[in-house]
Amino acid sequence: MVKNMKQKPTVLFCTGLSGSGKSYFVQNILPKGAFYNLKSATTRPMRNYEMEGREYYFRDESYFETEKLATKLWVNEQFWKPGDPKWMYGVPEFEIYDHMGANFTYDVIQPCYVRQMIDWFRTHKLDKEYDFRILWFMPPIDNFEIARKRQNMPNDLEVRKANTCDLQDFRSAKLCIDHIVTCNPYILAFDDHLRAFIDSKRTNTH
Repeated sequence: MVKNMKQKPTVLFCTGLSGSGKSYFVQNILPKGAFYNLKSATTRPMRNYEMEGREYYFRDESYFETEKLATKLWVNEQFWKPGDPKWMYGVPEFEIYDHMGANFTYDVIQPCYVRQMIDWFRTHKLDKEYDFRILWFMPPIDNFEIARKRQNMPNDLEVRKANTCDLQDFRSAKLCIDHIVTCNPYILAFDDHLRAFIDSKRTNTH
């Protein structure tokens, strides 16, 4: 008789443009306690409702030059001028090591940063410990109207419009999409295979 093999934990990449419903999905659809949402360090200012170490680790630019990071994003590089702040994000390595064995979610706009994270797991010989699944969140028609309301840095809307998350981006990053998701407060649509995956994590919560 074949014994049941313990299910490997998963890194669930939630990939899509701002306003496509990634955060809503993580906060409202995934079973509570079944996934740990990897937090990034960031140089952007803390918002009124945020708390250090809860939404982000708020750091200065030097942190991104000295600390070990699994991913590193400079989101306004294309529009940056000397004297402007650099809006940087990155998942510190300790975020992963401190929660090894848990299912992870990673909320990111561009597929190239999914590739960064997977390559980090491979470099540190941890890729055999985890499965990787990639969700592609489709943006709503009024995506940039949503983004306009969220502006919080110089050139914010231009930065958001410069970001892309399309099929060519996934091809360039050598990534396969596991599920395509339409998810916002008004529409929840994901296929039966993704629903079954979510249910399996609900019953295998660490």
